[in-house]
Amino acid sequence: MTGRTPRLRRLRRSRPERSEAPRVAGRKRGAHPKVVALGGGRGLSASLAALRRITGDLTAVVTVADDGGSSGRLREELGVLPPGDLRKALAALCGDDDWGQTWARVIQHRFQSRGDLHEHAVGNLLIVALWEQLGDHVSALDLVGRLLGAQGRVLPMSAVPLELQALVRGHDPARPDEVDTVRGQATVALTPGEVQSVYVVPHDPPAVPEAVEAVLDADWVVLGPGSWFSSVIPHLLVPQLYEALMETKARRVLSLNLAPQPGETEGFSPQRHLEVLARHAPKLALDVVLADQAAVPDRESLADAAQRFGAAVELAPVAAAGGSAKHDPELLAAAYDRIFRMHGRIGPWR
Repeated sequence: MTGRTPRLRRLRRSRPERSEAPRVAGRKRGAHPKVVALGGGRGLSASLAALRRITGDLTAVVTVADDGGSSGRLREELGVLPPGDLRKALAALCGDDDWGQTWARVIQHRFQSRGDLHEHAVGNLLIVALWEQLGDHVSALDLVGRLLGAQGRVLPMSAVPLELQALVRGHDPARPDEVDTVRGQATVALTPGEVQSVYVVPHDPPAVPEAVEAVLDADWVVLGPGSWFSSVIPHLLVPQLYEALMETKARRVLSLNLAPQPGETEGFSPQRHLEVLARHAPKLALDVVLADQAAVPDRESLADAAQRFGAAVELAPVAAAGGSAKHDPELLAAAYDRIFRMHGRIGPWR
């Protein structure tokens, strides 16, 4: 390690120093809420891209059950945590300046070749290399964040790679009434059947201590949006993290998806997403359920489902223009900011 230290020092000197908090209109320095966002994939990236616009104290806690693509290959070959969702979260936290956007493109870049590097993402290789060099998941991700000038911190939810398993009715179209056990996040996400429930293996995975501490110390915890069974619910299946979510004094907001996901939640109404969540986490309490106003045809039913968690429903325009099922970062940021202001504080923002 000593031979690499000078290079690491040069790298630190060459990058711009990360500010403690980005400037947010209307807020003084140090007046930002501590926010923890839980999820994975594109849904978490959308939430982080919005949240970094309104707070300088942001932590992402990311699922580690991915077993497809570049992440799956690295996981199988090296026995490491799947780095893909962690990479996407880091990219979403990059600033809008040239430095941030350049690095966001670099770590998201995928090689195209006829060899073993085909479709590997640069950021995945960088993260895994630092894990091997430093021997510590959190320190390595913090170092990548400093290199990128990330406006927040990224943590894995567990220190061990998890296998997602699901009970699925009709996974085999030839046997539509039978319930099968489906293994692997990539398979669960694309199943043509109806997911009944999900669980993780090992069944009692250790949470990353820094993730638990972040949840306990937060002002707000944001869960979702994202793939419901493979990105959102898995956080509730890590016992220490679930306990922290129940014990924290933070306010909790659940951000719903803009549309059902083909395969995983095909045909789900907004309220059914909440019913499924309640089956997996019956003791979870929420303060706010956020949904796009155009995606809720039955507001009364959604309000009834939210009430089971003790939550109020906030409807806001958060979808990007053009009809795609993607969140607009600015609109989502405005919705989060309004919720943080309207639904009380546990004390002055740190």
